[in-house]
Amino acid sequence: MGRRKWRNERLSISVIFLVHGLIVAAWLSRIPAIQAKLALSPGRLGTVLLASTAGALVAMPLTGWLIHHVGSRVMTMLGSVLFCASLPLMAFAPSTLWLGGALFIYGATAGCMDVSMNAQAVSLEHLWGRPIMSSFHGLFSLGAMGGAALGGLAAAAGQSPKVHFTGCALAFGLLAAAVFRWLLPDPEHQGDGHLGLRFTRQIVGLGLIGFCILLGEGAMADWSAVYLRTSMKTGAGFAAIGYALFSGGMTIGRFTGDFLTERLGRVRLVRDGALLAFAGLTFALGIGTTWSALIGFAAAGLGFAAIVPLIFAAAGRVPGMTPGAGIASVTTAGWLGFLTGPPLIGFTAEVTSLRFALGTVAILSAVGAWLAPMVEPTIEKEERCATFQSS
Repeated sequence: MGRRKWRNERLSISVIFLVHGLIVAAWLSRIPAIQAKLALSPGRLGTVLLASTAGALVAMPLTGWLIHHVGSRVMTMLGSVLFCASLPLMAFAPSTLWLGGALFIYGATAGCMDVSMNAQAVSLEHLWGRPIMSSFHGLFSLGAMGGAALGGLAAAAGQSPKVHFTGCALAFGLLAAAVFRWLLPDPEHQGDGHLGLRFTRQIVGLGLIGFCILLGEGAMADWSAVYLRTSMKTGAGFAAIGYALFSGGMTIGRFTGDFLTERLGRVRLVRDGALLAFAGLTFALGIGTTWSALIGFAAAGLGFAAIVPLIFAAAGRVPGMTPGAGIASVTTAGWLGFLTGPPLIGFTAEVTSLRFALGTVAILSAVGAWLAPMVEPTIEKEERCATFQSS
């Protein structure tokens, strides 16, 4: 009966995660069209894309502070509307400078929506009484797959980014707004007016796991197809299969993650998942054949899948911290890994080789396995941790 009471709230949060994935993929699928429209060189495009990184890194800690004061419900609604509205800004940008400003807004609203919807998910998981966090992230992955497919169809039909993005903003914005009324209400008391930023052992550990795992996800997104095409000498079409298998493994792993969390426990699932990613990447790069790469990349996707949902859930349960503050801290660290990972892989590959560079992702996966105990709450000795108050 208790879970039935919260089913509308679960549906609402699920739709929000789905919309987030749809918007992200809509933008990513049309980057080549925006690049061609503004005649951006690869170097200039890479530079302007950093604006979205800056926006996200500014917005995430601020969102944690705002959640502390006004609640995750308000911030989820605001973040969802603004994130959808930010999408057409890139299509209508008349110059590189305007595109950079639009991307900063896009990144900031993405960060706001990311932190707030995860805070909603953590709160509902507590009320639900069983693991459900991974399924929300599975819906994000499903949205990303759907958004990419829609973007591909729009591009194939010759539809301009202006029409495509405006249509997506309206449709996905209305979809999100339709479920706002069922978002989880926040407690009336949001805190004492001060936001306690506690750099505890657990927050640092969860942030490191997030950095390691999301760096790996970012590296696989940008470099798996390049590895198959350049190191394995495959065709462009075949090379794309590597990331498709990685993404497929991620999606399957996230939809089974809640079941496995109940059967194995949080710590064991993080440890086993990170070790599976380590083994898969070691197999892919160590054997050094096309088929070992495909099998290894799929295994890495399965291994990574449930880790991020579990560390976000743990960040929302850190004793002495509000869920928004904990999630904001860990999400920011994870995004740093996701966004800085691909350039670091490229720099390392330039000095050594791409195979060696991707090997660092395997090593970081092993580090994530070592830090797995951090997903359990640390109740004792909390007062011994350093605390910095921000008024």
